[in-house]
Amino acid sequence: MPEAPLEVERIPIAAVIVLAAGAGTRMKSSLPKVLHPMSGHPMLWHAVKAAAGLDPRRLVTVIGHQREQVGHYLDTELPGVTTAIQDAQLGTGHAVACALETTGDLDGIVIVTYGDVPLLTTATLTALATEHVEAGNAVTVLTAVVEDPTGYGRILRSDQGSVVGIVEQKEATPAELAITEINSGVYAFDAAVLTDALGKLTTQKSNGERYLTEVLGIAHAQGKTVGAVVADDAVETEGVNDRVQLAELSRRMNARLVRQAQLAGVTVLDPQTTWVHADVTIGRDTVIAPNTHLEAGTVIGENCVIGPDTTLIACEVGDGAQVLRSQCQRAVIGPRASVGPFSYLRPGAVLAEGSKVGAYVEVKNSTIGEGSKVPHLSYVGDTEIGAGVNFGAGSITANYDGESKARTTIGDRAFIGTNTTLIAPVTVGAGAFVAAGSTITDDVEPGDLGIARGRQGQVRGWVLRRRPASAASAAAVAAGARQSDDFDADSASAEGSPVPDSGSASTVSGEDNPT
Repeated sequence: MPEAPLEVERIPIAAVIVLAAGAGTRMKSSLPKVLHPMSGHPMLWHAVKAAAGLDPRRLVTVIGHQREQVGHYLDTELPGVTTAIQDAQLGTGHAVACALETTGDLDGIVIVTYGDVPLLTTATLTALATEHVEAGNAVTVLTAVVEDPTGYGRILRSDQGSVVGIVEQKEATPAELAITEINSGVYAFDAAVLTDALGKLTTQKSNGERYLTEVLGIAHAQGKTVGAVVADDAVETEGVNDRVQLAELSRRMNARLVRQAQLAGVTVLDPQTTWVHADVTIGRDTVIAPNTHLEAGTVIGENCVIGPDTTLIACEVGDGAQVLRSQCQRAVIGPRASVGPFSYLRPGAVLAEGSKVGAYVEVKNSTIGEGSKVPHLSYVGDTEIGAGVNFGAGSITANYDGESKARTTIGDRAFIGTNTTLIAPVTVGAGAFVAAGSTITDDVEPGDLGIARGRQGQVRGWVLRRRPASAASAAAVAAGARQSDDFDADSASAEGSPVPDSGSASTVSGEDNPT
């Protein structure tokens, strides 16, 4: 579910810069690191959404490694973002300088964050900006206190508690290595201070890089105030560098989203086995059963029951609907409709109010009308089913002839007997019946009965003549069967018996108790 709206007054932000140019070699992937998915969207999506929540005048993402892929994603999915190119990855200071080339002169607060820090929230960025303004800081850094600070830069403070700089682990003294407050790399800068300091950064002899961390020391040396905000939850400051961290932060993100749903009035029976993507919406008093995945784009109404063992991908579910042990993708499930168990709703499946798709049914690009039922063991493809239709067990619509697909239309209150094949294009009119076991190739007019099957034949005495020593023969004799004197195996016809009464229930439904 989306992050709850902030209840604080917004701080005017001149620009937010999202750094996303790194190679991410530890991911060992052909996909750019920031495009690896988490909770239904690339990590970069989460970072940009958090930044956009500040409503900055300029939002810039710095891209470099595999910039064609990252740039294409931004252009198509996040079109309001300006991109800046960092041709050579020469450090965070160089990346920010590349971003400022696209913004022109700035006046106000500049926030710098990262595309691989997906759990950082708008609320925390707002707290950073608020502290920056209220304390009158030139630079404010977001920090975290962690049990194991290994690998992170340590925050250096004066005896009075003000921030005087950041020391990287490889340069830290034993006393500094004992510090547990770490640098997240997320900053709020006064634009003028940032612009001035970027021109004074030291170029590292080993790799030619320029680091943004030096800005704090430069500002402090100039007598300007440098402050810090300690994140309430250190996980917000964690970045993803490999797939182990990706999996761990995905789990933490999911726990956050599940908790938000619970606090909004959703019952989640087993949070450990429930996965909810970031933009999923769930109505109050809905119950989510174990082993359920609710993926990006899914909207669920109130008083629904979803799961167990269910996956919904970009689906719309109306109030009071139930989905049990089923897979559904880009389907619309109407109010009080029922799906499952073991149903498969493919894209374009639309279930009207009170309709039913039951066990082992597949529906694709079809509409199931209000109150209609497709109870079991059926395939419905490219079909329009009206209201109040019963679609018998084992029946299918044959929509594909090997070259093209055609549609089937079934009118209101029609009845399709079991094990029927409707070969498209074909129409079954309103109130019409189709006899069980039929293969329908021509339209059935409203109110008519369509029958398309061979007549039943019966060869008398066949088992006693052809299988005389079999168990079947013994059972038949025990039941009173006798050898027919006029039996002729060579000339016996399989067409001796009349067709049953076409109006009988057995003819229409093929079952003693039609569903």
